[in-house]
Amino acid sequence: MEEMERRRRKWGVLGLKGTDSRVEKLKSCIVFPRSRMKLWMIRATTMVLLWTCFVQLTTLGELWGPNVLKGWPCCFSQEYSSAASSLAVKSLPARALPPKRVYQNNGYLMVSCNGGLNQMRAAICDMVAIARYLNVTLIVPELDKTSFWADPSEFQDIFDVDHFITSLRDEVRILKKLPPRLKRRVVLGMIYTMPPISWSDISYYQNQVLPLIRKYKVVHLNRTDARLANNGQSFEIQKLRCRVNFSALKFTPQIEELGKKVIRLLRKKGPFMVLHLRYEMDMLAFSGCTQGCNKEEVEELTRMRYAYPWWKEKIINSKLKRRDGLCPLTPEETALTLRALDIDPTIQVYIAAGEIYGGIRKMASLAAAYPNLVRKETLLEPSELSFFQNHSSQMAALDYLVSLESDIFVPTYDGNMAKVVEGHRRHLGFKKTILLDRKLLVDLIDQYNAGSFTRIEFSTAVKEAHVERMGNPTRRLVIPDRPKEEDYFYSNPWECLEPSNEGETSSSI
Repeated sequence: MEEMERRRRKWGVLGLKGTDSRVEKLKSCIVFPRSRMKLWMIRATTMVLLWTCFVQLTTLGELWGPNVLKGWPCCFSQEYSSAASSLAVKSLPARALPPKRVYQNNGYLMVSCNGGLNQMRAAICDMVAIARYLNVTLIVPELDKTSFWADPSEFQDIFDVDHFITSLRDEVRILKKLPPRLKRRVVLGMIYTMPPISWSDISYYQNQVLPLIRKYKVVHLNRTDARLANNGQSFEIQKLRCRVNFSALKFTPQIEELGKKVIRLLRKKGPFMVLHLRYEMDMLAFSGCTQGCNKEEVEELTRMRYAYPWWKEKIINSKLKRRDGLCPLTPEETALTLRALDIDPTIQVYIAAGEIYGGIRKMASLAAAYPNLVRKETLLEPSELSFFQNHSSQMAALDYLVSLESDIFVPTYDGNMAKVVEGHRRHLGFKKTILLDRKLLVDLIDQYNAGSFTRIEFSTAVKEAHVERMGNPTRRLVIPDRPKEEDYFYSNPWECLEPSNEGETSSSI
């Protein structure tokens, strides 16, 4: 019994010790998870607080604008990812934006431009000036896709749309699209569509168009060519037209870079002249000018003219029109003129035009006189131009850039590109632009071909006639009540070129 009692006490103590040990282990097991749970809760609480702060900062960034928090990177922002990639290449200083102009919005102006690239370019400048004067919001203009060229390009395919909007924010509010609440009005036809009267004064838009905008909230102008008068506008309006043309309407980076490449390739070989040779099928058909064409070609051009109903003039006397100086010079006439002006026959001649009607046969005389003829198609690889195929306006944009940088610019017809480039070159320092007097030239050329002049006599007469036609500083010719016959604003925007004349205006926006 004593032995059993001794064993029982021994096991009892051991059992107690074993029990105590298990309790301690259990306590330690309980205490350890509790400490881990506390640590986890602290971490979770910290994350919630940090996330709350982040959301608050993001909200404040939206309210405070770009000057405070919008420059901070955000991993959830697609803009940041693109910005980070550009910063990886090189760090550029942020472009300072002009302050937004604050005004009471009278409504929305939609515009559909018509014509080729440079006709639309001038129209966009006019529409910005009109929108600013009427205190309305301008929707990014729609480009013409139904004209002869059938170019499907949108505004943003040709121009840098973001630069266009932001660079003019101190003048007028421009949106890429109508606000959603107004889109339904367009779908339901609850907007007013109209073609404004050509060559109208700004007062026409104030008295006739603005009341319609206030009434319908949205007005759509479906014609924009030459809808603002050349003259009689306030100095501020003229300056704004220039600002849009020379600063706000930048081409897309892709077009700009390709244009710079063409210019670099030309500059490597020395000076170059741009010849805007408008001897193209559409121009000849439209104008009815058939000088240098055979019978089959004349018939083809006539059929084309009748095929386009918006070309109103159908029966045209080509000889009479040429005699009045209303036809583009032929390649042969152009060669005679350039040689008479003593243009160096070794100079590079960049042809800024589409396909020349008649091809190599018609270009033979010009190529013989100036063998260094080049085009963008001969300077660039086909792969570099593939994106621009069937996009005539984008092709024209390349020619525009090269024309601005040329040593000499010679248009053989006073179309929209010739006029707008002429004015832009004046803005760049009155760069040499030979403005051919076609009416005089065709008479001199006919006399020379008939043997009435020697080559020297012909050359002397041509030079004397063009002494003051080299893009020199001058004023526009104003012809009251005949705006089509007077000088085009965009060919010579002298109000933007002579700061001393700023005090001559009597009215302002």
